[in-house]
Amino acid sequence: MSGGLDIALIQTRTPATADAALAHVEPLIREAAAGGAKFVLTPEGTNVLEQRRDRRDAAITTEDADVAVLGLRHLAAELGVWLLIGSAIVRSGHAGDSRAANRSLLIDAAGGIVARYDKLHVFDVHLPNGETYRESATVRPGDGAAVADTPWGRLGLTICYDIRFPHLHRQLAKAGAAMIAVPAAFTAPTGEAHWETLLRARAIETGAFVLAPAQGGLHEDGRRTWGRSTVVGPWGEIIAKADHDDPCIVKAKLDMEAVARARAAVPALTHDRDFLPAV
Repeated sequence: MSGGLDIALIQTRTPATADAALAHVEPLIREAAAGGAKFVLTPEGTNVLEQRRDRRDAAITTEDADVAVLGLRHLAAELGVWLLIGSAIVRSGHAGDSRAANRSLLIDAAGGIVARYDKLHVFDVHLPNGETYRESATVRPGDGAAVADTPWGRLGLTICYDIRFPHLHRQLAKAGAAMIAVPAAFTAPTGEAHWETLLRARAIETGAFVLAPAQGGLHEDGRRTWGRSTVVGPWGEIIAKADHDDPCIVKAKLDMEAVARARAAVPALTHDRDFLPAV
């Protein structure tokens, strides 16, 4: 594509209600669009970030009634940009299951929803510093991968903890993804240790751009997230990144032809072989 694709990652510190979240992220998206971005990506939990279940349940609603989702769809149409809502925490709509969906939504420049993806891998861990997370208690995991067409190439959708599962990213690349989104709310300990390494590894393995907008800082529910939103090129190089966890915009220009060059140089996506399982 002549001139490249101008993108912007929005790094946020999302509040605990959808109204406040929309007020928080909208000025950043407007600024990114005014600066020339044609594709804008926001982090995991763009509409609400609240891990205390009683407060979270009181704050969320269905996708079609969520104030932040509706507001961001209108904003994309007003600004004429494509927008990835990295994820919205919404009611899943599954009978008999009160857990929410952690759902990524790709919005086109007319405000339409082009693709949905519910987070496949939920974050159930006990960290060395004593922090414990049981996302499976409050989030119903999805059951399918998602790749969507954009004017600039195919986009693979993932969310946060999915980054630790390379087979998912390989499948997305084999389905034609030239870009893979990794919206996140990474914990501070795991972010400091693993964030950049994981992002670069997934880019190298797939020969795709990895676009990782992140939450950052101390949130209302007491959690601290790592920030450091990052754009990685298909050769594994860091193209742009934030060096802090405060709300900000990370801009980058993507040379989409770099994907073909990287995959031609190391065509690992075509070299799979069947093998006997380890025992």
